[in-house]
Amino acid sequence: MPRAYPLAMSQFIELSIVASLAFGQATPAPKPEPAPTTPPQSVQAPAPIEAGFVSIFDGKTLEGWTGDTKGYAVESGAITCLAQGSNLLTAKKYADFDLKFEFQLTSGANNGIGIRMPVEGDAAYVGMEIQVLDNSHPKYADLKPWQFHGSIYGVVPARREHLKPIGEWNYQEIIARGSHIRVILNGQTIVDADVEKSATDGTIDGKDHPGLRRQSGHIGFLGHGDKVSFRNLRIQELN
Repeated sequence: MPRAYPLAMSQFIELSIVASLAFGQATPAPKPEPAPTTPPQSVQAPAPIEAGFVSIFDGKTLEGWTGDTKGYAVESGAITCLAQGSNLLTAKKYADFDLKFEFQLTSGANNGIGIRMPVEGDAAYVGMEIQVLDNSHPKYADLKPWQFHGSIYGVVPARREHLKPIGEWNYQEIIARGSHIRVILNGQTIVDADVEKSATDGTIDGKDHPGLRRQSGHIGFLGHGDKVSFRNLRIQELN
């Protein structure tokens, strides 16, 4: 005879069969969805350093810079002029060079790139100033030709209409070899001049610019309290 199960076991088997017929095959409970995570912030990758060039900004600190270090801050991998920012200079002096960088303007912003400048004095006269300016702003409606972006201030006017819209990053290159200065903005040459010849009969602003005769000096940002950012700064010294 077949072995008889105790009553309790028989009831258990019957209940199991009924449950299976009523509800079908049991399935495991779904696993809870993982909690959403915040995507990491995108970080601007540094521009590749071309052969012969060296970086003059590490993307994190103002090491290697002097002057108004309190008026500038490093924000998102860029040197940014703050509301009180004035002149921030390289600790090192440069003579002939090829400088490449990117910059971002805010509406109405005014700054400048000083070249071959001493520590003291107005760089536009005791050195040279390459203008950095949102010259499209209505408050600059009455600019002189030598005050527009990229101009050698007071000496050589720049070609216009090559700035990108406010908030976008512009690419600029400044090549200084002797008295020959070339400025390239977003792939377009906007200044190509011999400043010695340009000042032979006096400069176009009618002022004295002894800095045109300087052979070397600091490179600097010439702030006017407006927010302007600079990044991917690299330089090649030309012999």
